[in-house]
Amino acid sequence: MKFVAILMGSKSDYEVMSEAARVLEGFGVKYELIITSAHRSPKRTKDYIKEAEQKGAKVFIAAAGMAAHLAGAVAAYTTKPVLGVPMSGTNLGSMDSLFSTVQMPSGIPVGTLAIGKAGAMNAAYLAVQILALNDENLAKALKEERKRKEDKLVKDSKSVEVIL
Repeated sequence: MKFVAILMGSKSDYEVMSEAARVLEGFGVKYELIITSAHRSPKRTKDYIKEAEQKGAKVFIAAAGMAAHLAGAVAAYTTKPVLGVPMSGTNLGSMDSLFSTVQMPSGIPVGTLAIGKAGAMNAAYLAVQILALNDENLAKALKEERKRKEDKLVKDSKSVEVIL
């Protein structure tokens, strides 16, 4: 069974990362969600990645705040796509989590998304796009959603626009 694995460094990340789960649910994409830490539970993290791959994980989404580099740790243990979501925080204006996610050594890539909720949602959309490479139904669903968003934007504009 193919699915997306969502990992987050602490329960405080759940509110934001549940948005990624919601996007996946909207496309009918199965997912697992787990709290694990690159630093507080490294064995749990490593074991989960191995088990998830054996069960059919195709993409990993990893979120952590501060410099708790969960996405990098995940990428060290898998060759599947890893999408990193830096979490917002008060320390260093969230730059610590952004830099720890985006600055990866050559050969161990992490696709890094925006900080926080938008990043979580876009990580899920990107995971769906990756899966859609081999799934015509998902590809069609993505195109249909984009069309619905365009139609809504045009409708919203018509309700307020002033054009000379």
